[in-house]
Parts: sequence; structure tokens; C-alpha cells
Amino acid sequence: MQSYFFSSLYLLAVIFLLWKAFGVMFKGFSAADGFSSMQDKATEDRTGKLTIHPELLNKEGRITKEDLLTVRFSKDLDPPNSSDRSTE
Repeated sequence: MQSYFFSSLYLLAVIFLLWKAFGVMFKGFSAADGFSSMQDKATEDRTGKLTIHPELLNKEGRITKEDLLTVRFSKDLDPPNSSDRSTE
């Protein structure tokens, strides 16, 4: 009697966990399908305007003319755009 009860309980637990696992996998596959369409939308500008970071603007709201600090990483392959060369 006891072995029948535990085997039934085990079977119910396995079925329940499999049901949950398939539910999670289905949500993942659904999200992956929607992800490609989200990437397509991310390349489009929703306002149609150019977005400028606020720290690049001066008090009058125009792009600043002052020199900006930049960070260069040791394995960066792009050359610096300014006349200053890296100190590496």
C-alpha cells in the first residue's frame, strides 16, 4: 500500500515538473520569436529625430565645443579621431 502511494506521488511530481518545464520552454521560444521583431524596431527612431545625450549640450542647448574626455581600452582597434594620440 505504501509503495503504491509513494510511486503515485512520484509520478504526479514528475508529471507536474515536466508540465512546468514545457511551459517555461514555450515562454522562452515565444520570447525568442518576438526578440527579432524587437530588434528591427530598435533600429528605427520612434520620434524621427536625432537623440543627443544631455551632457553633450551647453547651457544654451547647443552641442558643446569644448574638448571631451574619452576612455581608450588597450585592445581597441579603432584609431583615435582627434589629433591627440593615446599614451599607450
